[in-house]
Amino acid sequence: MGKRLYVGNVSFDVSDEELEQAFSQYGEISSAKVVRDQYTGRSKGFGFVEFAQEADAQKAMEDMNGKELSGRVIKVDEARDTRSQDRGDRGDRGQRSGGYGSNRGSRF
Repeated sequence: MGKRLYVGNVSFDVSDEELEQAFSQYGEISSAKVVRDQYTGRSKGFGFVEFAQEADAQKAMEDMNGKELSGRVIKVDEARDTRSQDRGDRGDRGQRSGGYGSNRGSRF
């Protein structure tokens, strides 16, 4: 099973290919993606690299964290799955109480 790494403080000029190239020395990469603004296309300054092997990702994380990439010192850590955090961490399973009374579903 592969492992996904978060790469922060990435120069706005770094492309997906450059990110992949910087990490490819540690093993087989499944994907490398610099996150971009959906409207402007400009880099948001971070990205993700997914390795085919977890041991390769661990080695890359240890070696690349704090190293310079295109003039900036990058931060490398395990990527967190934000999709599961968005759904269940509030404890209310996405249900919220309404204002002006607690019976939100009733109109009268």
